[in-house]
Amino acid sequence: MLKLGVNVDHVATVRQARLAKYPNPLDAALICEKSGAWGITAHLREDRRHINDHDLTELKNNVKFLNMEMAATAEMLDIAIKLKPNSCCLVPEKRQELTTEGGLDVIGNTAYLSDAVKRLQEAGIIVSIFIDPDLEQIKAAQYAGADYIELHTGAFSNCEGAAQRVELDRLIKAANYAHSIELKVNAGHGIDYWNIAGILEIPHLQELNIGHSIIARAVMTGMENAVREMISLMRPYSK
Repeated sequence: MLKLGVNVDHVATVRQARLAKYPNPLDAALICEKSGAWGITAHLREDRRHINDHDLTELKNNVKFLNMEMAATAEMLDIAIKLKPNSCCLVPEKRQELTTEGGLDVIGNTAYLSDAVKRLQEAGIIVSIFIDPDLEQIKAAQYAGADYIELHTGAFSNCEGAAQRVELDRLIKAANYAHSIELKVNAGHGIDYWNIAGILEIPHLQELNIGHSIIARAVMTGMENAVREMISLMRPYSK
């Protein structure tokens, strides 16, 4: 069955908008788990703009499966190795971006990323690399030793019509290629309640990591309903 990982970053975004003590990302994460989410994702950024170190520790100590999104910096590697989340997803990070804008350039950073992957795996952490649906980048991720890739679905999510079909075909081709070289495949970025039908055409998916659309829906319907609705839309997946 296709698994759902809920990203709780934007619960922290609401908190930080007023520098308040609430809402607590852990409270949201526990509701997500109760509602059927398989895992919880949180991105600890260099600037701590939403999730902070305390949030991450609380999540690790209380949720069943924590996926830590992180840049492959020396600071973040040290934090992850000490914390030991269940998995880490290595992502690119720019200070001024609103959200992650593209996949990691594995080709241009293979040696460094190979070392980062090895250090995390030696700490018992599953490692994925967030990349665009580019076959050469996927091959480089395999060379770097990643357990998974997470396909960046942002280009698909941000267009419509024929252009969206082109992007979906790229994702399908990428997933098939990754599977052929024995990489496991996740996907995420910009997935919502309307475009998920297209996402379900991508073969070999293990997990979808979804944040903003679920948190936005939760404002209107409650977190439990938002998570359950997304899981119901994912249920037909059989590829």
